[in-house]
Amino acid sequence: MAENLQSPGASLNPVYVFLDFDGVTHPWGEAEDFRCLPLVESVLREYPETRVIIASDWRTLFSLHKLSARFSEDIRSRVIDCSPTIFPRHPNELYGLREREARQWLDRRGPNAQWLAVDDAPGNWPTRARLVLTDFKQGFTEEDAGRMRRLLEAFRDGSFQGQEGMP
Repeated sequence: MAENLQSPGASLNPVYVFLDFDGVTHPWGEAEDFRCLPLVESVLREYPETRVIIASDWRTLFSLHKLSARFSEDIRSRVIDCSPTIFPRHPNELYGLREREARQWLDRRGPNAQWLAVDDAPGNWPTRARLVLTDFKQGFTEEDAGRMRRLLEAFRDGSFQGQEGMP
């Protein structure tokens, strides 16, 4: 792997990574040991323009400070916020809920920014072209890391052609 000679984020537009925990940083329903987080972090290190937004339900239980403490020291400063929480009133509002929360965050802080999501629940993200979908039984794998790198490269070189799934 070639070393990135740029200073963190220098001259690159930020890319926001909406990150889930359960089913991503560790297999869902197993020990919440964040065993897959080092692989996520290794991809983030290759792309200094990335900024992490916690989109996990954990954001409703713990402060951003406590959540960011799960990350390695060199990545912690790039864990910048949690997405807002929208409470659905009807079951039909559940589809695409995390993406609506992410778009609400983006509307306030980066309406034209590039973004992607890493999640194990496809129903949360109608814009599938921006989703790195993990297998909840495994968490984030090398295959997922490859997909994330391809997305980040496409954002970087301007070749991303994703379909938007929500207005």
